[in-house]
Amino acid sequence: MKAKLVERKYLVTFILITSLFALWGFANDITNPMVAAFQTLMELSAAKAALIQFAFYGGYATMAIPAALFIRKYSYKKGILLGLGLYAVGAFLFIPAAAYQQFSFFCISLYILTFGLAFLETTANPFILSLGDKETSTRRLNLAQTFNPLGSLCGMSIASLIVLPQLISDKRDAAGQTVFASLSEAEKADIRLHDLAIIRDPYVAIGLVVLVIFIVVALVKMPWTESETAKAEGRGHTTKQTLSNIWHNVTYREGVLAQVFYVAAQIMTWTFIIQYADNLGINKATAQMYNIVAMVLFLCSRFIATMLMKYINSRKLLGIFALGAMLCSLGAILIVGKAGLYCLVGISFFMSLMFPTIYGIALEKVDPQDTTLGAAFLVMAIVGGALMPPLQGMVIDCGTIFGHPAVNVSYALPLLCFIIIATYSLRVLRRERA
Repeated sequence: MKAKLVERKYLVTFILITSLFALWGFANDITNPMVAAFQTLMELSAAKAALIQFAFYGGYATMAIPAALFIRKYSYKKGILLGLGLYAVGAFLFIPAAAYQQFSFFCISLYILTFGLAFLETTANPFILSLGDKETSTRRLNLAQTFNPLGSLCGMSIASLIVLPQLISDKRDAAGQTVFASLSEAEKADIRLHDLAIIRDPYVAIGLVVLVIFIVVALVKMPWTESETAKAEGRGHTTKQTLSNIWHNVTYREGVLAQVFYVAAQIMTWTFIIQYADNLGINKATAQMYNIVAMVLFLCSRFIATMLMKYINSRKLLGIFALGAMLCSLGAILIVGKAGLYCLVGISFFMSLMFPTIYGIALEKVDPQDTTLGAAFLVMAIVGGALMPPLQGMVIDCGTIFGHPAVNVSYALPLLCFIIIATYSLRVLRRERA
């Protein structure tokens, strides 16, 4: 008899925890287009504007291990509650950040917000894996992760339909160029006051939603996982034992590295779609529509990938999708024009299964008592999203490279990341066949 994807006794918990995936999807993808908005509004270079992503994903790197240690000492539920609390605090800090009009204040607000996201991701991913049979764990995580792009689509839609069209700083002349830089300092100050208030409002709104979810989670009783039961019975591994166990697990160790490069590729692909379109004379609000199309492809593909995993080995499917992403990246690099932009959008179809599949493969043979700390390093791998976008921004700031648009050339960095992911899938397959 085949194991069920989600058993009835875990269904309510599964639905509630799965809803958390939409929360960090929203935060991720309402923030990505803000890089371009801050670049114009605060008159920053692409590299400096990308510090938004450095702050956002740096929060994950800072808090993932403390989150895991907190969860090991207390429980998954308390980790979720603390994560939701930090998320709300970071979101509400956008109110003073907009009042003071300081770019660094926005970075700090996002940094604290992602402390909360680190707690949520460190908790939710292994919790979902534990809610049922190990045989279906990777498929179960892919299903739960499907709700992440739903939140992302919501964030993108708000950015595209509400935030970006209202930004006065993005008004353009007949030639398609922004006029903000040519205004007087007094005019710029008035526009900043208006535009920063527009950027602030969706973060405050999501902060209120997070508070409601906090109350719901606090009231719902959740099942204990195998690792929590072992700890309560005095059978839990020490932190030193856990670190030793996961370090000697080659598939896990290489999975963390693959995850660093996947998150880097994802954030670079989505963050700079707007700059790529801008190079073709497309305004920010219209360019964000391409981001939405990319996310729709990402969402549809995740359902398709979850279904395909019933018939195709997840390691092999990861390699096939990495190859597809590599081909699309080459198109985005080499083709100047709408066709290159379509290739860039197409990368999202192939990225869809990568995060949960790498995550599931890496943790599959990790002892259940070690999964919390193991999950933390996989969440820390999100630091790839902090390190690589500023590097890509530096490439874009070059303007042209050997006569080719630098924004096109910059997608050589995601291409490199997809090559590393394809290599990981091949190495795992070879080890399992040996």
